[in-house]
Amino acid sequence: MTIATFDGVLTRGWMLRFTESVYATEAELTALDQRAGDGDFGTNLAAGVRAAGLLLDRMDDSAGPAEVLGSMATAFLDEVGGTSGPLFGLLFQELSRGADGSGAGLTAAAIAEGTAQGLAAIRRVGEASPGDKTLVDALAPAADALRAAADQSPATALANAAESAWYGVRDTASLTARMGRASYLGERATGIPDPGAVGIALLFAAAGEVVHSLESHLASG
Repeated sequence: MTIATFDGVLTRGWMLRFTESVYATEAELTALDQRAGDGDFGTNLAAGVRAAGLLLDRMDDSAGPAEVLGSMATAFLDEVGGTSGPLFGLLFQELSRGADGSGAGLTAAAIAEGTAQGLAAIRRVGEASPGDKTLVDALAPAADALRAAADQSPATALANAAESAWYGVRDTASLTARMGRASYLGERATGIPDPGAVGIALLFAAAGEVVHSLESHLASG
């Protein structure tokens, strides 16, 4: 049966799979960031989902998608240091607003709108554009895929977004970083996928599955 909207329970399930995916790939994320950044991305992402988990545990099953996503936003905005926390927090904040504004649970159209607004906020705050080798290079194609599938089920739309995000992740390996710590490494960071972009792909992929390893997703072809 096709589910037209995600209620609070389904949205929480998505966030819990994201949490499991972050924990399962934390070491790989850290290794990537040690080669192309500060080396703290895996730790920071894990801190965010851990803080969010404490908030989600306090909710009962009546909590709606906006509340679930709002808790994710609060955790990342308030509890996570570095650059990644606020940027992921902005995305969750806009997804929460999209869910709240839809009035009908979390539809594909609401996810598309929230992601588009999150991308705009991240670009405004982080001053990054596609091609700069940042999480924008995964989020922008995911937003495009969601917009194209706004009349589909949330599961279908999010699966399309995940596929597009992983393509974006792999493309970052060939880019020269123009933003963040990786920009100081210049050509030395070439060949390494951007960790923030990987985190975005994990988020969308977790709508359908727990990602236990990055290896197959980062392999080209």
